[in-house]
Amino acid sequence: MRKTVLFWFALSLVVIVLDQASKLWISANFAYGEQLPVVNMFSLVLAHNPGAAFSFLSNAGGLQRWLFTGIAITASVWMIFLLRKHHQETLFSLAISLVLGGALGNLIDRVAYGYVVDFLLFYWQDHSFPAFNLADSAITCGAALLLLDSFKKEKHGTATR
Repeated sequence: MRKTVLFWFALSLVVIVLDQASKLWISANFAYGEQLPVVNMFSLVLAHNPGAAFSFLSNAGGLQRWLFTGIAITASVWMIFLLRKHHQETLFSLAISLVLGGALGNLIDRVAYGYVVDFLLFYWQDHSFPAFNLADSAITCGAALLLLDSFKKEKHGTATR
């Protein structure tokens, strides 16, 4: 079944809605820094990340807000172009839709608050992975699917992007 470009945009919108709803829920029900253990290696926590992945540039004095906003807008415009051009390629479009939805979900936070709301915390004993959110998960899954798609294309000799 061939998917239209609107299908892929709708998928990105679903990612944005789920991401924003989860962030609103956690922000309404947790105090900043509050942590609720769920299982042995996972907790919910309300964290604010003014930087990028793994809090990169989080102490840059505010400039990072506009730098990462510009990067997200530029990348989103590029991904919209790619979706319009390659919407018939299912794996590629799925990947781009997830990354686009995640990028826009985090962009909304960055513009509205100056930071990204994170709340998923995985840890083992005294070691923890930086907190993240559903948008980050969508971006990561999308990136993994892009890698898979690139291997598939190269294997068949059709890498034309």
